[in-house]
Amino acid sequence: MSMEQYFLFAIIGAGLGMFAWGRLRYDVVAILLLLASVATGVVATDHAFSGFGHPAVVTVAAILILSRALRKSRIVEVISRFLEPATSNTSLHVLAMSGTAAACSAFMNNVGALALMLPVAIRSAKETRRPVSRFLMPLSFGSLLGGLATLIGTPPNIIIANVRAETTGQTFAMFDFAPVGLGVAIVGIIFIALIGWRLLPHRGEVADSQARFMLEDYITELRVRTGSRFVGRRLVDLELLGQGDMVVVALIRREDRMLAPSGFLRLQAEDILVVEADTATLERIAEKAELEVEGSAEVETENLRSERVGLMEAVIVPGSRLEARTAQGMRLHTRYGVNLLGVARQGRTVGERLGQVRFRAGDVLLLQGDRASMQDALTNLGCLPLAQREIGLGRPKSSPVSPLIFGSAIALVVSGTVPAQIAFVAAAVALVILQQVSLRELYESIDWSVIVLLGAMIPIGTALETTGGTMVIAGPILTLADSIPLWGVLVLLMVVTMLISDVMNNAATAVLMAPIGIAIGQGLGVSIDPFLMAVAVGASSTYLTPIGHQSNLLVMGPGGYKFGDYWRMGLPLDILIVSAAVPLILLVWPF
Repeated sequence: MSMEQYFLFAIIGAGLGMFAWGRLRYDVVAILLLLASVATGVVATDHAFSGFGHPAVVTVAAILILSRALRKSRIVEVISRFLEPATSNTSLHVLAMSGTAAACSAFMNNVGALALMLPVAIRSAKETRRPVSRFLMPLSFGSLLGGLATLIGTPPNIIIANVRAETTGQTFAMFDFAPVGLGVAIVGIIFIALIGWRLLPHRGEVADSQARFMLEDYITELRVRTGSRFVGRRLVDLELLGQGDMVVVALIRREDRMLAPSGFLRLQAEDILVVEADTATLERIAEKAELEVEGSAEVETENLRSERVGLMEAVIVPGSRLEARTAQGMRLHTRYGVNLLGVARQGRTVGERLGQVRFRAGDVLLLQGDRASMQDALTNLGCLPLAQREIGLGRPKSSPVSPLIFGSAIALVVSGTVPAQIAFVAAAVALVILQQVSLRELYESIDWSVIVLLGAMIPIGTALETTGGTMVIAGPILTLADSIPLWGVLVLLMVVTMLISDVMNNAATAVLMAPIGIAIGQGLGVSIDPFLMAVAVGASSTYLTPIGHQSNLLVMGPGGYKFGDYWRMGLPLDILIVSAAVPLILLVWPF
């Protein structure tokens, strides 16, 4: 091997290790790999950022915008009403939820489809008194399976289509993935509905917020003494004294009970503060502020909400500004107008002081705040609400404009009139002009971490080809082809891609594995299409771990799952996918 190849493989190997380690976010890892590639001369400096203008990156960004518009159109809310009769038994219930997520995911971002269905699944689990752990992982897996069916269903498909266009001059069309992807999705959904959910842990029935976060252990009443030095001072001054470890959920003044009171409200003598804090924090604040501990307060969740103030459970999305931050550092009440009442991780309440908890993606937060502004706060923080319309999410009435624009863009792509990136960018611009999506929403809807990941990894994938690295990897596989049938090579490529995708983002996996698939096909002197399809299916099959895809991580907290729970259903599903996908590929895309 050449020195360039040694450097490249060392960089890729280090990248796989950092992706699996998970201490650095995947977009940061991708940028580090790109910079290392430039520093070692593997990637030329004038091509370092060429990936950001790649058609695949532009298409993914446009699809994220269109997905936001479809979410606002409330199409899935209408569809979900028709799912209510399908809850008579657990298998039908799981089939309805995961099947709908799969159908949505075929035409929108995987995470967008999951975000639409997550509140529906949690609500229906509560109504049927079934454990939510039976539904959320099937929901996530369903969203991943549905993305296999179309060009725009998942970023790996978009990447694979562009790689094919660069190699052969002809891209995969909108529904070229359907014969294989749809078949795999149907088989996978049936397995999940009949068998898969039975392999998941039973974590008890859905609990209400009070039980999940054990509020009764931390809610106490404090009375402002007549001679207290805090009489006449603002509530925010008292909160600052608590250093983020105390939350004022209500203020009782004579006959008035004010929930989530403004931090600029001035305290009066004999005010009763209903606060959430641990014992040590309470004692410290009571002594310094000259307050009197009245004892435990009534903590029924209904006492913590009103017509103006609501409670909301929300999950932290990967890439949220809350990640690796604390409530104390974020000053949630002062800056965002919400009170943090509890944090749950993998289904269990985090026992640390609230102000000191360092948030992770997938954590479930119990928040209290003004109903009218709660949605803006969640959006700004990067959190996904787990309740359906409890706080009035401010969505407009259902409009056919967004679906019509999206359908028109798909028709243009299917007819071959314009390339996918042009059609979907034009559709995004039309949505802005017709005021279906604001400019603020347009930029917020783009997952910039995915864009940075793709833009940074594409030059590295190109370097695999230009340095001859693909043939170094493909060589042993080509030698193996002398002793095993071609379908065996296809299985090997798909399985390796699956395993890499379980620890590395699926889009990055597709970027790295697509050139290898092409090299294998060309080395064997056969069509490259079946190998590209194998990479497409393998890259989107991230079922063994929660870190391979955002959807898996998002359901980890609300479902109460542990890291090791994913392989229970994921491993047999992976085996089933390989068993179904390989024959379909050979039938539709023969060598």
